[in-house]
Amino acid sequence: MEDCHSQDQFNVTSYHATAVVFITLQAFAGMWINAFIVSVLCIAWVKKKSFNSNEKILLVLGCSRFCYLCITWLYVFLSTVYLKYFCVCPIPQLFVATETFLNCFNLWVSACLSGFYCIKIANFRHVFFIYLKVKIDRLVPWLLLASVLVSLVLCVLAYKLSAEPYCDNLNSTALRNFSELNVGKDERIFPTYFIFGFIFATAFMAVIFSALLLFFSLWKHKCKMQTNSVKNISIDAHIKAMKSILSFFFIYSINFTCLILILVYSTKKKKPEMALISIFLYNFPAVHSFILIFSNPKLEKTLLRTLSWAKCKVCMR
Repeated sequence: MEDCHSQDQFNVTSYHATAVVFITLQAFAGMWINAFIVSVLCIAWVKKKSFNSNEKILLVLGCSRFCYLCITWLYVFLSTVYLKYFCVCPIPQLFVATETFLNCFNLWVSACLSGFYCIKIANFRHVFFIYLKVKIDRLVPWLLLASVLVSLVLCVLAYKLSAEPYCDNLNSTALRNFSELNVGKDERIFPTYFIFGFIFATAFMAVIFSALLLFFSLWKHKCKMQTNSVKNISIDAHIKAMKSILSFFFIYSINFTCLILILVYSTKKKKPEMALISIFLYNFPAVHSFILIFSNPKLEKTLLRTLSWAKCKVCMR
């Protein structure tokens, strides 16, 4: 009996160690990618002494994702390696609230970025769309402020839910964030989960709606250029933009599905499934930021120059 218990304990320990290694690699890769975006934008800001709205959103998104990945990795590492010292109230609740705030803020800022691209690039003749195209630069700070307020609402709800007595003890698992809290089927949690699901779904719908409008506009414009025998360079640029939009659509769909599954599984106490889905969720900030780099000519050129410089340094050694 003791042998079986020790074997189970070994399996749990090895499982946690493997998960921590995976999340560490994901977190540091994502932090490097987002730190690169922030550094390039800050250097450009110092040189130009000005910032356009697109760069503002990218800078805020890069900073928030860097902080989110730092908090996530620190949370997982401390709760696995230093579990005894970590699970002291209110340390876990503060980590849960902070991680929830940053995760929600990332989703909404990326939704703002998608909407900004749609309004700036798409070409529609509707009066309201033309009005938004003129006013979008002034609306960006207000959209970011709204993202902060929405994230604060979820932050407070996450802190309250993680401190509720009907939540199971946080010591029961090493890989956990708000979405992995082992909550029972108490009817009081469903209004809170509904609010979370509604806010996630709203951000997702904003992204999908913007992506579809932009894709339709670019596709329509590409067809006109082909009809008018425009140079292949312009057509290739539009095809590249449409591929980027499709990739955004794909990864956002996966991210939203994982978020909803996490909420569902957390009520059913299925921790292995939640841990596996969480690994997919932690990939989103890195993968999306990586795609943003290659959809931005300035960031792409800087990254290629940096990689070529690093390659030359390695070859010289």
